Amino acid sequence: MSALVRMRLAGFVRSGRALAPVIAAVVVLAVVHGGGQSAAAPAYGYSAVMLFPVLAWQAKLLLDAEPDVQRRLARLSVGPSREASAGLLAAAALGAVFCAVAMVVPWWPFHAIRGPLPGSGEPSTAAGIALGVLAHLLALPAAVALGALASRAVTRTVRNGIAVLVSGAVLAVVLGLSDSIAPWLVPPVMATARALAADAAPPGGTLLLLAGWTLAWCAVALAGYARLRRSRS
Repeated sequence: MSALVRMRLAGFVRSGRALAPVIAAVVVLAVVHGGGQSAAAPAYGYSAVMLFPVLAWQAKLLLDAEPDVQRRLARLSVGPSREASAGLLAAAALGAVFCAVAMVVPWWPFHAIRGPLPGSGEPSTAAGIALGVLAHLLALPAAVALGALASRAVTRTVRNGIAVLVSGAVLAVVLGLSDSIAPWLVPPVMATARALAADAAPPGGTLLLLAGWTLAWCAVALAGYARLRRSRS
């Protein structure tokens, strides 16, 4: 399966399909961090929110890069579960690179991270960085799951794939801002950013709830992805 992961990553990068998400990520990070300095936790929290649709789009592009016939041959060669897992792992690996870059960019070249203000109760810079890592780790699997649901193997057409991708990204923000319109229907990318933007570090119970929420949402989304792929293969 590792050879299949490497092949899909190589095909995605060498075909030039990786260029558009890279440009989009650069623009997003410039918008988020180019406006001035802020504490580490909120800066990274909203960076994860803004990267979420880019990571989902990148996952969809990677999963769509392989021709349908080649994907079916891979399913026959290694089995449906291993073939599907290889695509998800490739998307997650590439997304992890984006998240690592997003952790560095606020320090250089934008110098957008400041220390906690005296008497503000803001978490320390080290704690803010740790919370930022958590925010990106929660956004990444949710973005991969959304990109998988929008992939051609599930949606069949470009129009349907774009509709799923855009509506999922928009709802993740809109419902995440709402406290009454079933926010649990979407991954907690916005809820995480709001928790990190508070004056004090979120308690451990809140972080565990966000992690559990993310895992539950991804489990449901990926189960739906696997079921749809089986029915449409």
